[in-house]
Amino acid sequence: MDGTTHPTPARLLALPSWVINQAAIAANRLTDRALAGTSSRRQFAMLSALDEFGPSSQADLGRCTGIDRSDVVAGVNAMVKQGFLQQRPDPADGRRNIVTLTPAGKDHLERLSALIAGAQNELLHALSPSESKMVVDLLKRVLDSGWRADGR
Repeated sequence: MDGTTHPTPARLLALPSWVINQAAIAANRLTDRALAGTSSRRQFAMLSALDEFGPSSQADLGRCTGIDRSDVVAGVNAMVKQGFLQQRPDPADGRRNIVTLTPAGKDHLERLSALIAGAQNELLHALSPSESKMVVDLLKRVLDSGWRADGR
Protein backbone atom coordinates (compact mmCIF):
# COMPACT_ATOMS: atom_id res chain seq x y z
CA MET A 1 0.00 0.00 0.00
CA ASP A 2 1.05 3.61 -0.47
CA GLY A 3 0.45 4.66 3.17
CA THR A 4 -2.52 6.85 2.25
CA THR A 5 -5.65 6.48 4.36
CA HIS A 6 -8.46 4.96 2.33
CA PRO A 7 -12.16 5.01 3.16
CA THR A 8 -13.75 1.83 4.45
CA PRO A 9 -16.65 0.47 2.38
CA ALA A 10 -20.04 1.25 3.94
CA ARG A 11 -21.07 -2.39 3.50
CA LEU A 12 -18.28 -3.41 5.90
CA LEU A 13 -19.05 -0.62 8.37
CA ALA A 14 -22.64 -1.90 8.52
CA LEU A 15 -21.48 -5.34 9.74
CA PRO A 16 -21.27 -5.61 13.55
CA SER A 17 -18.81 -8.50 13.21
CA TRP A 18 -16.46 -6.44 11.05
CA VAL A 19 -16.64 -3.33 13.24
CA ILE A 20 -16.15 -5.36 16.45
CA ASN A 21 -13.18 -7.17 14.91
CA GLN A 22 -11.53 -3.93 13.80
CA ALA A 23 -12.07 -2.43 17.27
CA ALA A 24 -10.62 -5.60 18.84
CA ILE A 25 -7.53 -5.36 16.65
CA ALA A 26 -7.03 -1.74 17.73
CA ALA A 27 -7.68 -2.66 21.38
CA ASN A 28 -5.15 -5.49 21.29
CA ARG A 29 -2.49 -3.26 19.71
CA LEU A 30 -3.06 -0.51 22.28
CA THR A 31 -3.02 -2.98 25.16
CA ASP A 32 0.09 -4.76 23.91
CA ARG A 33 1.83 -1.41 23.53
CA ALA A 34 0.78 -0.34 27.05
CA LEU A 35 2.02 -3.61 28.56
CA ALA A 36 5.23 -3.83 26.53
CA GLY A 37 8.12 -4.93 28.71
CA THR A 38 5.91 -5.69 31.72
CA SER A 39 3.53 -8.59 31.03
CA SER A 40 1.18 -9.99 28.44
CA ARG A 41 -2.60 -9.66 28.11
CA ARG A 42 -2.85 -13.34 29.08
CA GLN A 43 -0.82 -12.80 32.23
CA PHE A 44 -3.01 -9.81 33.12
CA ALA A 45 -6.10 -11.99 32.64
CA MET A 46 -4.72 -14.74 34.88
CA LEU A 47 -3.66 -12.29 37.60
CA SER A 48 -7.11 -10.68 37.43
CA ALA A 49 -8.87 -14.03 37.78
CA LEU A 50 -6.73 -15.08 40.73
CA ASP A 51 -7.29 -11.72 42.42
CA GLU A 52 -11.06 -11.95 42.01
CA PHE A 53 -11.68 -15.68 42.50
CA GLY A 54 -8.76 -16.73 44.69
CA PRO A 55 -6.47 -19.75 44.35
CA SER A 56 -7.20 -21.93 41.36
CA SER A 57 -6.06 -24.96 39.46
CA GLN A 58 -4.34 -24.21 36.18
CA ALA A 59 -7.18 -25.91 34.30
CA ASP A 60 -9.82 -23.74 35.99
CA LEU A 61 -7.69 -20.67 35.41
CA GLY A 62 -7.65 -21.47 31.70
CA ARG A 63 -11.40 -22.08 31.64
CA CYS A 64 -12.38 -18.83 33.36
CA THR A 65 -10.06 -16.72 31.21
CA GLY A 66 -10.50 -18.54 27.89
CA ILE A 67 -6.75 -19.13 27.68
CA ASP A 68 -5.42 -22.37 26.18
CA ARG A 69 -3.98 -24.79 28.73
CA SER A 70 -0.44 -24.70 27.29
CA ASP A 71 -0.46 -20.89 27.42
CA VAL A 72 -1.68 -21.02 31.03
CA VAL A 73 1.20 -23.33 31.97
CA ALA A 74 3.77 -21.07 30.26
CA GLY A 75 2.29 -17.93 31.82
CA VAL A 76 2.07 -19.45 35.30
CA ASN A 77 5.65 -20.74 35.11
CA ALA A 78 6.92 -17.30 34.06
CA MET A 79 4.98 -15.54 36.82
CA VAL A 80 6.16 -18.03 39.45
CA LYS A 81 9.76 -17.21 38.44
CA GLN A 82 8.96 -13.49 38.77
CA GLY A 83 7.49 -14.03 42.23
CA PHE A 84 3.97 -12.99 41.21
CA LEU A 85 2.43 -16.44 41.79
CA GLN A 86 2.97 -19.43 44.03
CA GLN A 87 2.28 -22.93 42.81
CA ARG A 88 1.74 -25.97 45.02
CA PRO A 89 0.23 -29.43 44.60
CA ASP A 90 -3.51 -29.63 45.20
CA PRO A 91 -4.00 -31.45 48.53
CA ALA A 92 -7.17 -33.06 47.14
CA ASP A 93 -5.51 -34.23 43.91
CA GLY A 94 -1.72 -34.41 43.72
CA ARG A 95 -1.82 -34.44 39.91
CA ARG A 96 -3.08 -30.84 39.87
CA ASN A 97 -1.37 -27.64 40.88
CA ILE A 98 -3.03 -24.82 42.78
CA VAL A 99 -1.91 -21.34 41.79
CA THR A 100 -2.06 -18.44 44.26
CA LEU A 101 -1.46 -14.72 43.78
CA THR A 102 1.41 -13.39 45.93
CA PRO A 103 1.56 -9.87 47.42
CA ALA A 104 4.10 -9.00 44.70
CA GLY A 105 1.64 -10.34 42.13
CA LYS A 106 -1.13 -8.16 43.56
CA ASP A 107 1.15 -5.10 43.34
CA HIS A 108 2.08 -6.03 39.77
CA LEU A 109 -1.61 -6.42 38.89
CA GLU A 110 -2.32 -2.92 40.21
CA ARG A 111 0.47 -1.48 38.04
CA LEU A 112 -0.82 -3.38 35.01
CA SER A 113 -4.38 -2.24 35.69
CA ALA A 114 -3.27 1.39 35.48
CA LEU A 115 -1.51 0.71 32.16
CA ILE A 116 -4.57 -1.12 30.82
CA ALA A 117 -6.86 1.72 31.93
CA GLY A 118 -4.75 4.13 29.89
CA ALA A 119 -5.06 1.91 26.82
CA GLN A 120 -8.84 1.68 27.29
CA ASN A 121 -9.09 5.46 27.55
CA GLU A 122 -7.05 5.83 24.37
CA LEU A 123 -9.24 3.30 22.56
CA LEU A 124 -12.50 4.98 23.56
CA HIS A 125 -11.25 8.58 23.56
CA ALA A 126 -14.03 9.67 21.19
CA LEU A 127 -16.74 8.50 23.62
CA SER A 128 -18.05 10.01 26.82
CA PRO A 129 -17.69 7.96 30.01
CA SER A 130 -21.37 6.96 29.82
CA GLU A 131 -20.99 5.95 26.16
CA SER A 132 -17.90 3.91 27.01
CA LYS A 133 -19.84 2.11 29.74
CA MET A 134 -22.71 1.51 27.30
CA VAL A 135 -20.32 -0.08 24.76
CA VAL A 136 -18.96 -2.42 27.43
CA ASP A 137 -22.44 -3.27 28.72
CA LEU A 138 -23.75 -4.04 25.23
CA LEU A 139 -20.77 -6.21 24.34
CA LYS A 140 -21.12 -8.10 27.64
CA ARG A 141 -24.74 -8.82 26.69
CA VAL A 142 -23.54 -10.28 23.40
CA LEU A 143 -21.07 -12.50 25.29
CA ASP A 144 -23.65 -13.43 27.94
CA SER A 145 -26.00 -14.60 25.19
CA GLY A 146 -23.70 -17.54 24.53
CA TRP A 147 -21.24 -16.29 21.91
CA ARG A 148 -17.70 -16.67 23.15
CA ALA A 149 -14.41 -16.54 21.30
CA ASP A 150 -13.24 -19.77 22.91
CA GLY A 151 -16.24 -21.72 21.63
CA ARG A 152 -17.70 -22.40 25.08
